Amino acid sequence: MGEDTESSKVNHSFLRDYVTEADVISTVEFNHTGDLLATGDKGGRVVVFQRETVVGHKPKGELEQVGETGESGEYNVYSTFQSHEPDFDYLKSLEIEEKINKIRWLPQQNAAHFLLSTNDKTIKLWKVSERDKQPEGYNLKDEEGRVKDISTVTSLQVPVLRPTDLMVEVRPRRVFSNGHTYHVNSISVNSDGETYLSADDLRINMWHLGITDRSFNIVDIKPANMEELTEVITAAEFHPHHCHLFVYSSSKGSLRLCDMRASALCDKHTKLFEEPEDPGSRSFFSEIVSSVSDVKFSHNGRYLLTRDYLTAKVWDLHMEKGPVETYQVHDYLRTKLCSLYENDCIFDKFECVWNSSDSVIMTGAYNSFFRMFDRETGRGVTLEAWRETSKPRAVLRTRRIYTGGKRRRGDVGVDSLDFTKKILHMAWHPEENIIAIASTNNLYIFQDRVSPDTQGPDLGSNTI
Repeated sequence: MGEDTESSKVNHSFLRDYVTEADVISTVEFNHTGDLLATGDKGGRVVVFQRETVVGHKPKGELEQVGETGESGEYNVYSTFQSHEPDFDYLKSLEIEEKINKIRWLPQQNAAHFLLSTNDKTIKLWKVSERDKQPEGYNLKDEEGRVKDISTVTSLQVPVLRPTDLMVEVRPRRVFSNGHTYHVNSISVNSDGETYLSADDLRINMWHLGITDRSFNIVDIKPANMEELTEVITAAEFHPHHCHLFVYSSSKGSLRLCDMRASALCDKHTKLFEEPEDPGSRSFFSEIVSSVSDVKFSHNGRYLLTRDYLTAKVWDLHMEKGPVETYQVHDYLRTKLCSLYENDCIFDKFECVWNSSDSVIMTGAYNSFFRMFDRETGRGVTLEAWRETSKPRAVLRTRRIYTGGKRRRGDVGVDSLDFTKKILHMAWHPEENIIAIASTNNLYIFQDRVSPDTQGPDLGSNTI
């Protein structure tokens, strides 16, 4: 992202010094314009941030910090609401957590904004709108809203709208429930603007945004005998331009592209993307680390970006035999898989994202590190999201993992990595070089002031 990047940090727990499990951020998502940013946490809350209007622009090459002044396009809290509450499935005697698994914005059609949020079982559609006027002068109500005695009404008046302080209202518009037996891991809004899909471990359902009491099952991989179960669905997403195409990933590392024009039930895929396994390198952990934790279509719809435990891969929709690009995210952990299995870190699900021009990809790692890779040069950088980078005018600098050879000053040894500080969730602004990184209960926003003709971050420099 140019030579230096400046940052801001938003504390999701509202400046509490301690971190509770409910405050941990579980999803991050920009809307289609990038003016709104929504986060969900394990406590079932959704916080929406709004970007202040940019008054002026800095000259090319000059950086400015997100979060210091309104002129810099700072993101401030716009609205906070409780999306989900803890629930209980009495038939299965199971508790249903309030944790927000995914948030997806709908394309804006009017002044209001709509978003979908889901926990393990229930998906909700929310309307976020503003109100700066209040009706006054009712005939049958007094100033406090109480109903008048009709016998006291001697004349009629026309109610008028009076300006009031701006209020942000959030209201639930739809509740989509009873559609999933297993835990929902993905939701994706279709390009037709009318439907969306939701995926759990074994099934993918398609919903109409206006119908809550039924959905259509479009993928079902549940075997007749559950003892024969060999893989589960890990993520699913609609194509950004073709409403009949969607992709889903599996725990075996494969991707299946489905076309709803071919069949209403897409158990038979149109294309299967998988990488041949090297028998010589197979180990006890091979299937675990090859499980795909996230899949994203590129903005142009030509490529797929996936993330497994150790790598990020780019796939061409026209080539099924293997990925066209493979990026080692933290290959230095390959020798640590046994200990990572024992502490369950090997099951962490890292997300991955594209930049606006599909020229750079980003994904998370441990020790508050995250990685960026330039697709043109193949070079990558390791960056760190932590409290020091949230100071005014702080510069986001690259970090290096020491794996052997000559050790440089500032290198971080593999044995000193903190596996409790993991970057799992992130989002990239749809038009600009602005990224949002979630680290436990903190939301970091990093911004690079580059000229509009710049296609993406310059990852060849020492710092970004």
